[in-house]
Amino acid sequence: MVKVYQYKRCSTCVKAVKFLEKKGVKFKSLDITETPPSKSELKTMLKNYEGNIKKLFNTSGVQYRELKIKDKLPKMTDEQCIDMLSSNGKLVKRPFLLSGKEGLVGFKEDEWKSLLK
Repeated sequence: MVKVYQYKRCSTCVKAVKFLEKKGVKFKSLDITETPPSKSELKTMLKNYEGNIKKLFNTSGVQYRELKIKDKLPKMTDEQCIDMLSSNGKLVKRPFLLSGKEGLVGFKEDEWKSLLK
């Protein structure tokens, strides 16, 4: 089962959901602000991005800037980052797509097509 964590007011998330519907992909949609990805899902995604924890953060988000995470990130362990992301969905890059052990953050149609063949 494909899982998509998204935010209804995010235009990129809306595009991603429309893409899935158009392709006939069965998926479970979760509001990322109410139900952030679990620690294990974040760890799975981290592996898909070769350990680059910054890829999992919504770096253009208001909370990312307000909490000055850009400055804190270099001093934080992956475990601390995962704890933070799993407790605050607004910090997570969205949409957040998981299909088994594979996953993508953000929406680039070509990448999604490739993953969901």
